[in-house]
Amino acid sequence: MAKSLVVVESPAKAKTIEKYLGKNFEVKASMGHLRDLPKSQFGVDIEQSFQPKYINIRGKGELIKLLREDAKKADKVFLATDPDREGEAIAWHLAHILGLDPEDVCRIEFNEITKNAIVNALKHPRRIDYNRVHAQQARRILDRIVGYKLSPLLWRKIRKGLSAGRVQSVAVHLICAREREIQNFISEEYWTITANLRKDQKSKEFAAQLIKRGKEKLRITKEADAKSILQQLVSVPFEVLEMRRKERKRNPAAPFITSTLQQEAARKLGFTTKKTMMLAQQLYEGLTLGKRGPVGLITYIRTDSTRVAAVAQQEARGYIESKFGKEYVPEKPPLYISKRGQDAHEAVRPTYIEYEPESVKAFLSRDQFRLYKLIWERFIASQMSPAVMDALTIDITAGEYLFRATGAQIKFPGFMVLYIEGQDDVEQDKNIVLPQLEPGQRLVLKSLVPEQHFTQPPPRYTEASLVRTLEEQGIGRPSTYAPIIDTIQARNYVLKEEKKFVPTELGFLVVDMLKDYFRDIIDVEFTAQLEDRLDSVAEGKENWVKVLQAFYGPFSQELSIADEQIEEVEIPDEVTDEICELCGRNMVIKQGRFGKFLACPGFPACRNAKPILREMGVNCPKCGGAIVERKGKKGRGRVFYGCRNYPECDFVTWDKPLQKSCPRCNSFLVEKKGRGGSQILCPVEGCGYTEDGERTNVKTKAPATLTAKGRKKKQ
Repeated sequence: MAKSLVVVESPAKAKTIEKYLGKNFEVKASMGHLRDLPKSQFGVDIEQSFQPKYINIRGKGELIKLLREDAKKADKVFLATDPDREGEAIAWHLAHILGLDPEDVCRIEFNEITKNAIVNALKHPRRIDYNRVHAQQARRILDRIVGYKLSPLLWRKIRKGLSAGRVQSVAVHLICAREREIQNFISEEYWTITANLRKDQKSKEFAAQLIKRGKEKLRITKEADAKSILQQLVSVPFEVLEMRRKERKRNPAAPFITSTLQQEAARKLGFTTKKTMMLAQQLYEGLTLGKRGPVGLITYIRTDSTRVAAVAQQEARGYIESKFGKEYVPEKPPLYISKRGQDAHEAVRPTYIEYEPESVKAFLSRDQFRLYKLIWERFIASQMSPAVMDALTIDITAGEYLFRATGAQIKFPGFMVLYIEGQDDVEQDKNIVLPQLEPGQRLVLKSLVPEQHFTQPPPRYTEASLVRTLEEQGIGRPSTYAPIIDTIQARNYVLKEEKKFVPTELGFLVVDMLKDYFRDIIDVEFTAQLEDRLDSVAEGKENWVKVLQAFYGPFSQELSIADEQIEEVEIPDEVTDEICELCGRNMVIKQGRFGKFLACPGFPACRNAKPILREMGVNCPKCGGAIVERKGKKGRGRVFYGCRNYPECDFVTWDKPLQKSCPRCNSFLVEKKGRGGSQILCPVEGCGYTEDGERTNVKTKAPATLTAKGRKKKQ
């Protein structure tokens, strides 16, 4: 009997789906796209309404042949690619390659890889949605126009091999603009005064901050002013003016969408957006859970909707009641509103509530488990009751000055028993207990603490904050955040230093050129409006050709003007005092894929190159040589610290050496970073000194790498 053929993108997804469909179905993988625009030519006929020229992707000929043979044998072909525009376009290309009728009811989609979802999708096949296909095609052509028309200009004017991307250029512009803010920032001095007070001599101390003089908010900008205020405060009584107690609720965070998943994985797990999406794809497509076989553990991962299916909410409510109690179940299931109003998919959530993270841990890699746990806990917490906080504010007078103490106690933890959302540079709620006081009550002043501060520039973008900004500004869509971040690093427009993005000289140069001649390309508002127009195409409200025409007209004029007016720019190499030991020339600083390095200017006659070693200002405890910062060879390279005399001296440590001496053994101290923050301690075994008195184990061995023969070798 002939079987039905189901075509998906990946083998893992095929394996999971095949488990649910039985012997009457054959499930095959297309391995992603099978057709695309050619790499060797522009591939778009501008004069003929932007008609694209698609070709079969090189290397996929054998796979296409096998899929065609399977399609001919099948009594019915179902195209089950991902439920988004990219997946719709892949389905359209598959229909063309397999010779299916364009109007055939062959397209099925599902938001999760479960038996119910698959069977239900097969009961409700539909035609290919050409609005979605046109939206994806328009995006592809827009990016092709910018990439293939603008990149050659960069080659001619700046450096061969450069490329420009439509959305990526906006991301680089944001990073460059922030860096210039930081460079131009003028730090200002200011002072704070804290009073440490007690209800009486026996009670616990609490802190209050000076905020006003009379009715005016107080800002102290000089040390002399701070000292003057301190002198006045020493002689005046501290009395309670008012106590305000207010109950407030803290609602749980919404279940994950693509951008919030990437942000939270960066904050809590230290994952890059690329790594997060790779792991999430594995969890979505299905992993083998022992005798249970392959199971899709989470719903579709590219979404900007926080909607949750009613059945999933009911399952979560049942689990919460049985695990935590009735009081943790809200009266009604929470309703979360998506920012963009899109509702194509559900939020990212676990497909089976009963698969608690610990119950599947043995079948997952460490990172798969950590990401699954994050998604599972976030979803369950999103369906729980709010936390109830008892917030207390105490206003205290001291002569003409007003101090304020704030505290909060958790009356009911609600969702916080399971999960608390991470924040960028935001203070989390803390259990700060204040004493019960009465208006007019005099307090005991234990100390006054003046502190000098300086205003700080805005922080550089991290992966989390960049994704959040792109989402808030309407730049890109769920499937594009990870490729954007990966691309701008691969092109050497930005580097990542201490998990923050820093633009390179090349990044500044390209952005400045685009700003002068292609303002729309890097304009945030223009790019966001273009994204909205692509959404309108997907919804059938706008014609894709008209969107391209509106963009290409002004762009082609700007291209002509730029080609005439821009002069060639030479980026000179920075010459150093380091002498090439092979030919005697002064080495220069070059920019590579993984950052700056030293190279001989005599290339290609002399190919000497070596890393730039930043000295840490301390000496090696083994041989007395300088300790320098190094990077591992794997991936983008994790920073570690070692002796400059390597390989003669093999001292290395993960922890950052500081120019501070240990008061016990006179060794240098190190800064050890962990999830709970950083700790300053002595790396010498047996010393045990730390600045806060708590000992943490110190790793003083570098990571091992494998040689070609499989032996372990120190870096």
